[in-house]
Amino acid sequence: MFMIGYAGSALASCAAVCACQCCQFVTKETMRRSARLAYCVLFTLAMLLAWVLRDFAKPLLEKIPWIVRHAAGLPEELSEKWYGQQAVYRVSMGNFLFFGLLSLVLLGVKFKSDKRDQYLQHGGWIVKVGLWIGFNIIAFLAPVSLINAYSWLARAGSGVFLVVQMIILLDLMQSWNDSWVEKDDERYLYGLLALTMGGYIGALTLSGVLYWLFTPAGADSCGFNITIITLTLLLCLSFSLLSLHPVAKNGSLFPSAAITLYVTYLGYSALQSEPHSYECNGVGHRYTAASATTLALGMLLTLLSVVYSALRAGSNTRTFLTSSNSGTPTARDVEEALLDQGTSAGLDGAPDTQTMTTGAKTERSSKAMSEFEPVTYSYSFFHLIFALASMYIAMLMTGWGTGAEERDLMDVGWTSVWVKICSQWATAALYSWTLAAPMVFPDRDFS
Repeated sequence: MFMIGYAGSALASCAAVCACQCCQFVTKETMRRSARLAYCVLFTLAMLLAWVLRDFAKPLLEKIPWIVRHAAGLPEELSEKWYGQQAVYRVSMGNFLFFGLLSLVLLGVKFKSDKRDQYLQHGGWIVKVGLWIGFNIIAFLAPVSLINAYSWLARAGSGVFLVVQMIILLDLMQSWNDSWVEKDDERYLYGLLALTMGGYIGALTLSGVLYWLFTPAGADSCGFNITIITLTLLLCLSFSLLSLHPVAKNGSLFPSAAITLYVTYLGYSALQSEPHSYECNGVGHRYTAASATTLALGMLLTLLSVVYSALRAGSNTRTFLTSSNSGTPTARDVEEALLDQGTSAGLDGAPDTQTMTTGAKTERSSKAMSEFEPVTYSYSFFHLIFALASMYIAMLMTGWGTGAEERDLMDVGWTSVWVKICSQWATAALYSWTLAAPMVFPDRDFS
């Protein structure tokens, strides 16, 4: 029995070691092959840290014995920089500095043979994680005046991030529509028709729900909510009709239906951000009785949606950058790089044609071409988007700098309401401009 127990213990230990090594190998390979996923993990961890420090740091720190706080250098009266709005700003600034530095260092990377691709973007994770931790620590040592200045900078950066989200949505819907139309297959056309009808039906249904939720019975005056919902319907009707007008050469109902649904959702999101004490916020009254698990789930979904938006925007270089200034090289860039090395697909720098065989030249050209394999997206732009997303999360958690009106919630307050309403109007205006621009400037190529 003793030997069986010993053997079982040894086998269990071996299995544990193998499992640990397997996890380490999988993690390493994941980070090497999908750096974007690893950066998303860092970003998500930082935002969860900001949430914890905002809502739970003060009661936790107050329970630490005074002698421990003294040994740690913390004052008896805890400074606000360790919790609440200040803590959110500091974590946000640490991540902004981290991603901003990577954006600057990786500027101009066009080929996978660039050492920065291997050692900075896809490698060196121990150094990068240490740098990420260091920036977050340094942010907590910064003076309050610097943090307050950063909070104003974050307002501007968050606005840029919202614009990026709009452009990504518009480009996605138009590309989707063009792709299915070009297939010249009735199945795809019927698919577009079904999605278009679904978008409009969904928007109308949601509008009806908004009238029901945000004009509750017993409320004295909900004129503001009624105005916002009605104006949303009028905006959607306006650009939908414009997309059918002959002047809109690129107009189509499917993108209009998708933007209609999104604009209606922004209206819902704006009204839902009203203070929960506001009598016309029917959703807020229901949230008041919600469990802590429901609130936590809602905040996590918000964080994940921001992560997804940042990931998609950062990877979609084509929409924002032209080939001349993006990280993705053109055929001309590849040719020039090959010439710099004295080799191209059809020209070798001063070759000796008497001694070099055709096979050798082909092998050399293939090797050179593989060396100058282009990157699939702009690394610098990718990190810039995550830097802006770090600012945006800080605004969500602090009610756009006014302080969250409900500590356990995110993105609540009248400032958040107006930011989303302005985003709604900007989205409708931007889409309408994409329809009208070819008519206003007929000599320009808007493809």
